[in-house]
Amino acid sequence: MIDSILADAVLLLHFAFVVFVAAGGLLVLRWPRLAWLHLPAAVWGALVELAGWICPLTPLENYLRERTGRTGYSGDFVEHYLMLLIYPSGLTANTQLLLGVGVLAVNLAIYAAVLLRARRRRAS
Repeated sequence: MIDSILADAVLLLHFAFVVFVAAGGLLVLRWPRLAWLHLPAAVWGALVELAGWICPLTPLENYLRERTGRTGYSGDFVEHYLMLLIYPSGLTANTQLLLGVGVLAVNLAIYAAVLLRARRRRAS
């Protein structure tokens, strides 16, 4: 029972991290100091995608699920819906590369806006 709860918690953490990597730059527009947390997360997320690495949360979650005796992703809401977002079927190396480049492009544009805003404030 506890392993199942921990596996779901890891999955939620993983999902939150993915969302933060992809869209956390938008939070930096509002709270620029959050960049100190978002930049390393975005770099890590992009490296995982671009290099084809496996996030350490994935084996941890799989280990916890195996301890429950489960195989596959059938089950509750968390497993059924969030797993498809984090682990889409048909994920290829090219798709991962595109995702990594997309994350970098979006975040570079956002950080350029943050820097321009900071320069304008200093100039005024």
